This record gives sequence, C-alpha cells and structure tokens, in this order.
Amino acid sequence: MNRFINARVILIIFSVYLSLAAVGQTLPTGQEVRYNPISTAVPFLTITPDSRHGAMGDVGVATSPDANSQYLNPSKYAFTEEKFGFSMSYTPWLRELVNDINLAYLAGYYRIDNNQVIGSSLRYFSMGDITLTGQDQTNLGTVSPSEFAFDVSYSRKLSDNFSGGVTLRYIRSDLSGGIGAETYTAGSAFSTDVSFYYINKWGGTGDSKSIAAGINFSNIGSKISYDQGSTKEFLPANLRLGSTFTTEIDEYNSFSISMDFNKLLVPTPSTHYTVDANGGLIVLPDNTSNQSLISSIFSSFSDAPGGFKEELQEFTISTGAEYWYNKQFALRAGYFNEAQNKGNRKFFTAGVGVKMNIAAIDFSYVIPVQRNNPLANTIRFTLLFDIDSFSGRRKDQ
Repeated sequence: MNRFINARVILIIFSVYLSLAAVGQTLPTGQEVRYNPISTAVPFLTITPDSRHGAMGDVGVATSPDANSQYLNPSKYAFTEEKFGFSMSYTPWLRELVNDINLAYLAGYYRIDNNQVIGSSLRYFSMGDITLTGQDQTNLGTVSPSEFAFDVSYSRKLSDNFSGGVTLRYIRSDLSGGIGAETYTAGSAFSTDVSFYYINKWGGTGDSKSIAAGINFSNIGSKISYDQGSTKEFLPANLRLGSTFTTEIDEYNSFSISMDFNKLLVPTPSTHYTVDANGGLIVLPDNTSNQSLISSIFSSFSDAPGGFKEELQEFTISTGAEYWYNKQFALRAGYFNEAQNKGNRKFFTAGVGVKMNIAAIDFSYVIPVQRNNPLANTIRFTLLFDIDSFSGRRKDQ
C-alpha cells in the first residue's frame, strides 16, 4: 500500500515540477487545440541565473562578455580583457507560490593565452522541503528535491572579430528524495553547447561603437529518465540567437541595446486540449517522446499542429538596454515576451549594477504584466570578481 502511495506522490511531484516550465499558464476559454505549450524535463536549465542579464529581459547571447557568459554564450569569453574572473549569483524563485525554492549559480573563466579561454559553471536548484503523507494520513517522511548541472567550456578566437566555443555538461535531477526508490530514481544526463560570437568595433575613445551577434545551441544531449529508463524525457535543447549595438555617448557615458530570440529544439506536443459536451477538459495523447535527438531537433521547426504560424509563436523574444556611467554605475531594463498559447510569460525587468575596483554587484527585479503571476517580485543578486585587479594588472590585447 505504501509503495503505491509513494509512487503516486512522486508522480505528482514530477508533474508539478514540469509545470514550472510554463509558469502562470492557464487554459484560456475556447482556445482548445490552440493552447499548446512545450514542456521538458529539468526546466531550471532555462532560467537565466545572473542579475545583469536577468535585468535586461533575459537577453545575453551577444552582450559584452563577463564572468556569466558561460550560460548565455561561452564563446564570448574569448573577448574578455581579464586573465581570470568569477561570479556568484542567487535567485529566490517563485516567491509568490512558496518561500523555499532557490537557484544558486557559480561561474568563472581562465584565459590560457591571447586566443584561448576555459570556463566552468555550477547551477544548483533546490525545491525546498516537502512533507509527504499517505491516504491514511501516515507521515511518509520529508523529501528535498534538488537538481544541479556542472559544465566546462572551451572558447577560442577564430579571427580578430569572431570566436567559437563548445561546452560539455553533466545534469543530475533528484525529484524523489529517496521515496519510492524501488521504482523512481534520480535522473542524470549529458549535454553539449555549441556557440559563436562576432563583434565589430569602430571609432575612437569617447566615440566608439560596436555591433555584436551571437548564437548558442544549448543542452543538446541525451534524454533523462526517473523510472530506470521506462519513460524518457527531453532536455530543454534550445536555440538562442541575437544581436547587441553599443555606443559611447562620450568619455563617461555608454549605452547598449540588445535583442534575443529563443526556440526550444524539442518536438511540439501532439497533445491537444479539447472540451466535451459538458464543458469538461479532455487531454488527447502525446506520442512525441519516442523521437530520437536528431529527429526531434530538425522536426521542431515544422511539427507544430498550427503550421508555420504556430512555429513562429514558439520563439520567445527578449529585449534589453544597458546604460553605464563612467564604467562604474549601470542602469538596466528589459522585456520578455512569450506567445499566449505557448505559456504566456510576459514581464518587464529592471536592475542596477555597481562596479568597484575588484568586484561588481548586480541586482535585478521582475515586473510581470499579468496579475497573480508566480514570477512577480522575483529578484536576483550577483557578485562578480576581477582577479587581475588584485595585482593591478590587465591583459594586453
């Protein structure tokens, strides 16, 4: 009996967790098949972990490089000016729902020579403590579901204006906390990222300008299973591409504007929602999880039931702006938009940054468009450290 209850509880936890990938979703009256969001396993991999880019609407594939480039586009590391740097970020997540879900992020890089840089990061996602009870109100114990991802990247300049990078990642997801271990286990998977970055600068000191572009294919890897391989779920394989324009207004003031497009490279669910004669919700079956990795990536551009129009709706759009005064104080703002029938996440972001001699502090805040949105009041904190500044030296380029 307890084994049955445990298994059922684990399924509930898993279902609720996957729903976080489509935070704030509801089924709009009368939309039926048109409402078709994409869900994957380990959606924490899609959460922007640092404050700078979180304050700019989650853009970042083509912004200026910093210690947090590992997540958005590690090939940017090749254009860093410092020898070594790292950052620490902390995000209390979904505070409108619960008070103990958190994302912690540690990232850093080391320059091997003028052309080569290695980077690494660790993401840890804690879903807090959950007390489980059986049908007879028997206490089954407390579980603490958690996940982490560890990765290492290598980036290299391919020319004076162009760089490329590759990342290897290990992912572990423990949703059961040991409950129902006979059937449900922690899932693990491996993935890779492939990224590129281009930047062109012109003008002199106090009047320089630049245009940058980037692309990152991330989380391309094996499926993950929580029931010893009986059921396998897709990782959130993703295509991110975008551009950034930066201008120095004068010697003390600079401004940049960015735009990113994101698309999950996984099958669009064939699951459809419809309503019966009595107004009840009917869920039709989904058979997309049996596709292979390569097949799912290519088919993700043409498998939407609504055709080309729905395929375009699967792109999320991020826009962001950043203003720097004297390279020490930053103001940031942005907007994130997702189609209504693909999740309907729409929010403004804002943040500030202060750069000191050896460290920088960033803060960001989410302002949702919808009422009662679980992302409301989401904040992020980031500390960045420039190790070169300890010795007062910089790399010559």
